This record gives sequence, C-alpha cells and structure tokens, in this order.
Amino acid sequence: MTLVLSSLHGLGVALVTPFNENGNVDYPALQGIIEHQIKEGTSFLVALGTTGETPTLSPMEQERIVDFAIEVNSGRLPLVVGVTGNNTAELCQRIREWDLKGIDAYLVATPAYNKPSQAGLKMHYKAVADAAKRPVILYNVPGRTSCNMDAETTLELAKHPNVVGIKEASGDLDVIGDILANRPEDFYVWSGDDALAMPTVAMGAEGLISVLGNAFPRPMANLIQQASFGQIYDAKTTHAMLKPLMSLVFLEGNPTGIKAAMSHLGLCKCEMRLPLVSASKALQDKLYTAIATLDLPAK
Repeated sequence: MTLVLSSLHGLGVALVTPFNENGNVDYPALQGIIEHQIKEGTSFLVALGTTGETPTLSPMEQERIVDFAIEVNSGRLPLVVGVTGNNTAELCQRIREWDLKGIDAYLVATPAYNKPSQAGLKMHYKAVADAAKRPVILYNVPGRTSCNMDAETTLELAKHPNVVGIKEASGDLDVIGDILANRPEDFYVWSGDDALAMPTVAMGAEGLISVLGNAFPRPMANLIQQASFGQIYDAKTTHAMLKPLMSLVFLEGNPTGIKAAMSHLGLCKCEMRLPLVSASKALQDKLYTAIATLDLPAK
C-alpha cells in the first residue's frame, strides 16, 4: 500500500479512547466516534495518540484498538497510528512487528524523559524511519515530552525518503515558519494546536491534527478549508466561534475536557484512566454553556 500524501491534506483527528464505567474500552462508542468523523468531513484518522490516553493502554489493548479502527473505517479514510517510545531499539522492533494492513502512516513523537540532543533526535528518527514499512510523521510536542525538535533537525530529517511530514505542536510560529519556508516539496506540515491552526495553515501548512475535532469535526474541517483557500474573514469568524471551546477543553488537561464535551453530545462517557480524572463540575458547566452558544447541531 502506497500512501498518497495529498489524502492527508485538511483535518486529521486524534481520536479519544472511550471507556465504560468499569474502565474497559467502550468499543461501540469508538465505532460511533469513527462514524461521526467520517460523516462530518474529517480527512484522516489518528489512533493511539496522546488524546487516546495511549500510555494507559496495554499492548494488547493498543493492538485491538487499531484492529477495530481498521475494521470500522474499512478504508474510507487514511489511518495514522501513533507509535512512540524513548527506547529506540525497542520502538524499532515494535514497528517491525505491526500488522500493516489498513495502516497508512505512523505518528512518532519525540522521546519523553531522556531529553536527547538534536544529534540524538536525528539518529533516533532515522533508525525509526529505516525500520518502518509505512511513512513516518514526526511529532514535536515539547510541552508533553520536555524534548523540543528545532527547525534544522526537522529539515534534516525531511530529507529521509520515509519521513513525510511533521505534526508541529511547539506553539512557536517562528519555528513553523522556518520549516515551511525551507522544507522539501513533498514534506507536509500539520498544526498540532487547535488554537494555532488558522495562522499555521494560512502560512502554508497542509492541515491540523485536532483534539476539538473529536466533538466538532465539521466546523474544524471548515476552519482548515477556509484558511487553506485564503478565505481569511470566514476563517477568523469560524476561529472566533470555536476559540472558547479550544481553550476550555485543555483547562484540566487532555483528553479530560474533550471527553466532557463529547459526553454532553452523547458520543462517549466522560470516563478516564488514572492518573487522569474526569472533568470537574465547574469545567463541565463551562463547556456546556460554550457548546450551547454554537449554532451547530448536537451531533
């Protein structure tokens, strides 16, 4: 299977992992979430990302979730799978062992805790890209990993034939601008921040991998399309409408807020796995008030 990179243009959604009250994965809810994405205009799906509470999932659960997503999706949208670790050799071995059927690309975050140098990051990602039989998307999210990948490192890795893009969640528009100005033609950039998606895409990025899109894929997809086509007034209007929710869903951490919003919409329960906990009553009330102001259908 060969990835057509243009199929990853637009809105990608980092799927939550829904749980039942007993803490088990809620597969009927996951099916509904995937169908919701497909129906409402999402361009591609991302499973086992940060928003999916992947660190709390066992290897068996991770494999089952990917298999289930492949089955439900049935090839309708590209599927990107998060595979991340801070032991390069173990990560490469895990990637080699994946059943590739139905997976279009890997999303690989910078290693957490180790704090490698830029030279170490280059060697880590080159090893992963060499091992992977699917394209690799870099993921820079220093707020979570305490490891920032600078623009020079990203551009060096962009030369690898199996590295096809980066999800940039550093929040630094200068860095993103440097990457966009100097990247190879076949290297994509996605915003990793909902709140910065409009300026990032207006600068030339191909899209967004979103959290808020779990609940509201249609308006988020519209925002990315408007920014991509230079419809700045429309994009500003859509961004302004969604901005309160973009802030609120991160107020008590991710995916705490987005699961509370999705629970209100009937998409999943507001259940988390420790060390994360469900949203406070105060946050739920703020979210419900913000949702009520949107001129959108509930589902």
